[in-house]
Parts: sequence; structure tokens; C-alpha cells
Amino acid sequence: MLFSFKNFLKALIFLVSLLIIVLVFGGISYFIIDKIQKKNNLMDIEEYSPISTLVVPENPTNRSKFPFIDVHSHHWDMPIKDLSGIVKEMDSLNMKYMINLSGSGFGTFSGNQSLMDINLTKSLKNVRENYPKRFGVFVNLNLNKIDEKDFTISSVKILKNAVKDGAIGLKIYKNLGLNLKDSKGIRVKVDDKRLSPIWEACADLNIPVLIHSGEPSPFFDPINKYNERWLHARQKPRSFRPQDKYPSFDTVMNEQYNMFKNHPNTIFINAHMGWMANNLDKLEKHLDSLPNVYTEFGAVIGELGRQPRRARQFFIDYQDRIMFGKDTYKKSEFDVYFRVLETKDEYFDYYRKRHGLWKMYGLDLPDDVLKKIYYKNALKLFPSIDKELFE
Repeated sequence: MLFSFKNFLKALIFLVSLLIIVLVFGGISYFIIDKIQKKNNLMDIEEYSPISTLVVPENPTNRSKFPFIDVHSHHWDMPIKDLSGIVKEMDSLNMKYMINLSGSGFGTFSGNQSLMDINLTKSLKNVRENYPKRFGVFVNLNLNKIDEKDFTISSVKILKNAVKDGAIGLKIYKNLGLNLKDSKGIRVKVDDKRLSPIWEACADLNIPVLIHSGEPSPFFDPINKYNERWLHARQKPRSFRPQDKYPSFDTVMNEQYNMFKNHPNTIFINAHMGWMANNLDKLEKHLDSLPNVYTEFGAVIGELGRQPRRARQFFIDYQDRIMFGKDTYKKSEFDVYFRVLETKDEYFDYYRKRHGLWKMYGLDLPDDVLKKIYYKNALKLFPSIDKELFE
């Protein structure tokens, strides 16, 4: 026993000594490398943040020129949220109405319908009792049960009850078409016919469907020096969709297009400009052939701000089909949206480097176009919103 204990102590001392050596030499190596990098002006792209010497007019603003409706926001804690704080922030931004697309909460991804129902009921109750004129809530559906016998009947019933209780739309998440699978392990396509009764029910209920399909096209491309979203891949690797595990970008987008086309009586809001903000010619053809489809620019203002002349013309030409959307809510980020839409400013920063290593330029949209994008188009789709907020 004594012999074994001595051997144990020797082994422990050896391992501790080895660890100390590794840490010491590792620390020394890191220190030397850091010194060499500084000496040779070497740095990571994430560190490089040059201050522009360009002297041009600057007109930053943290309040929109006209009141606006944000049709794309997420507040998972709405059932228990004190809404007074966010209303104050909305007032400072000139946001008169916000739509929470995540009305059914995180239960949507857990597959727990009871939890989803509770979240939606409490979200609607919180809004109704506190700020009924300032918030709208969307319902979400559990598509994991697509193979169950009562899926269609149950889903339509959930929609009807939600609308009766005050929900103003249906939000579909990106798992449809990417990683949602049926009971046989087969990927559920965006245009799966088993979902058709849901889209038709929304048409009957006169509520729009806001759907997020796929990801930006570079997320499906090889991650190399040619991919302009390489930094995003480095910081958020799980966002990318390798070809051996996911369908191609074109496959998902074509499925979505077919779904829109097959249900002409349903109003769809193609979230994030359908990930075509970097190809506005394609988005034009998309909208021209689908009169039942609207779009919004949540999380893609960076794509628009780098092509101001082309984007400005697109907004003027399709001014009746575009709405304001932000996606992730953060008060300090709205100023970039206002600046891109309203000003003539040149060469200013976007707020998140991984979304694109380029500068922004203002579109300087006409007032009549701004008003449509900020609130008039949304008022057409959501008649329950109090129009007096915008007078």
C-alpha cells in the first residue's frame, strides 16, 4: 500500500511539474508571439478598427424622421416583461408600434404545445392589459408534429384561437426547409403539401405569414478567403450550412418561391428581403411574379447601405411592398437604419463587423417613400393598428 501511494505521489508530482512547464513555456511563447506581432504591426481582422480621415457631411440620428412600425422583433420574455421600459425606448426612437414575432416563446423549439399556448396567452394578456395600442403579437406553430393524424386540424384550431385572442399574424422559423424532419427522418421542404392547410387558413383568417427561410447565401458557400462572410463563420460557426448536412441555398429558396406561388390568396412577408438584398434584380423578379408577397429588411440594412444608388431605385420602384423590420431588438442599433434610409451620408460604419467588412451610404429616400416603408404599408396589412398613432 505504501509502495503504491509513493508511486501515486511521484506520478502526481510529475504531472504537476509537467503542467507547470507547459504553462510557463506556453506563456513565454504567447508573450514572444505577441511582441513580434506588435513589432511588425500584425493584428487580427477583428482588432483592426481604423478611424477614417475622410471629411464628409455627417448626419447621424437616433430618431426616425417619421413614426414607424417595426414588423420584425423578438421578445421571448413578453409573458412576464415590464413593457413600460421598452415603450420609453420606442418613444425615443419614434417607434409607435412593435410586432413581437415570438409570441409562443421558446416552447416553439421544444415541441411543448402546452408551454407555447401558455406563453402566447400570457403575452397577449400582458399587451392587452398594459399597452394594447403599442404592440402586436404573432402566433407560432409546432411543425415537429407534421406527421400526426390531427396535425392539420390542431394547427388550424390553434391559429383560429390565437386570432380570436388577439394574435395578428403567424411567424414561421427557419428550421422549416433546413433541419426540420418528419417522423421518417426526411427533411420537411418549405413547400411541403402537408402545410398547405395552414397557409390557406391564414388567408381565411386574413392574417399575414412572416416567414424566414434559409440563411444568407454565403452561409452555404465554402468557408475560405473568398467568402465575404468569413468573419461571421469564425465568430458564429454554427450559423453556416455545409453541403453535406443541408440543402443548397437555391434549393431552399426555390421551395419557398413555390410555396408563395401555390397560395396566391395568402399574404406572405418574406423576411430579411428573402436574403436577396445583395441581388436586387432577383428580388425584383420575385416580387413582380408574386403579388401576394411583401418584404422587410431586418438584419440586412448592411446589404442596402453598400449599394445606395441601386437600393434607392429599388425602394422607389417597390415602395408599396417594403416594410421596416429590425430583427434583434437593440435600441442603439436603430440609428444605422435611420441614417441609411434618410440621409445622404457617405462612408459610415455598420454596427456589427461580422455582417460585412464594408461601409454604409445613405439612400436619401423621398418623404413619401419613407412614410410608406415606415408605417403606411404595415397599416394595410394590420388593420387592427390604431391609425391615429401616425397622424
